[in-house]
Amino acid sequence: MASARPRILYVTDLAYEARGRRYCDEDIFLTSRLREDFDLALCHPGDAAALLEAFDAVVVRNSGPVLGHQAAYDAFRLRAAECGTRVYNQLTGRADMAGKQYLLELTEAGFPVIPTIDRPEDLHRLPRADEYVVKPRLGADSTGLRFVPADRVREAVGGDAGDVLVQPRVDFAYEVSFYFVDQYFQYALYAPDPDRRWRLEPYDATPQDLDFARRFIEWNDIVHGIQRVDACRAPGGELLLVELEDLNPYLSLDALDEAGRDSFVTALRTALWRLLTA
Repeated sequence: MASARPRILYVTDLAYEARGRRYCDEDIFLTSRLREDFDLALCHPGDAAALLEAFDAVVVRNSGPVLGHQAAYDAFRLRAAECGTRVYNQLTGRADMAGKQYLLELTEAGFPVIPTIDRPEDLHRLPRADEYVVKPRLGADSTGLRFVPADRVREAVGGDAGDVLVQPRVDFAYEVSFYFVDQYFQYALYAPDPDRRWRLEPYDATPQDLDFARRFIEWNDIVHGIQRVDACRAPGGELLLVELEDLNPYLSLDALDEAGRDSFVTALRTALWRLLTA
C-alpha cells in the first residue's frame, strides 16, 4: 500500500434527517474510533466516484436512501467496478441494495417472510387482511408506503402493477432486528411498542431466532459487509422477515451499552482489515 496505514474513504451524508434517528451521531462515533487504525476521510455520496481512487477501500455507511442521489450512486458503482475498488458493503447484495424485488423472490422460495406480490391478479395468493401495505419496489425509509383497505387494494395496485409491492398488514407483537458483520452475529434490538419503531431495547435472541436470521444472511451471501435483518413477531408466534438491509443499515448503536459499542467497533475494525487483505 502507498501509506503505512490504509486509507479509508467513509461515505456518509451527515446532513440527512431520518425519522427517529440521528445518522450523523452514529457516523461521528464510528469514524472517531476507526481513525485509531486507518487514515480516514469522510465524503458525501455525491463525491464518492470522484474521490475513490485515492483510497485503499470505501466504506458506505449512513448515506441516506439511494433514491436521493441515484445518478451519483450509479456512477460510484460503475467507477468502483472499473477500478477494482474494495467496497464495504461489497456491491453484490441481493436485498435492499437491489430494491425490494427480493421480497418476491423470498416469498416464491418459501422463506419465512411477510407474503409479497406485485400484480393485482396475484392478490388471491396473499392471506386475507383488513388492510394491505402498498410500497414502491424501489422505495426506502418508508417513502411512499401506504396502508390500503381490502376493498380498495386492487384499485391501488392496478395502475402501478410492477412498480409497487403488496403485503397483508400484519398485527405483530413487536419488531426485532439482528445485526451481522461479515456474516457474524453481533447483537439484537427490538421495539416493544409497535408504534415506536425506533425506541429500541436490547433483545436476548434465542437459538431459534438466530437460525431464522442466519437463513437470510446465508441467502444473501455477502462476505464483506454489515447487514440488518428486520423481522416481526407474528400473531402465531413465528418471526417473519420485514426487510433485509444490506446497503447502509442504521445500527442504533446508541441503544447499546459502552461494552456493546466497543464490541461492535472491534468487529468492524477486524472486518475492514479482512477486506483490505482479501
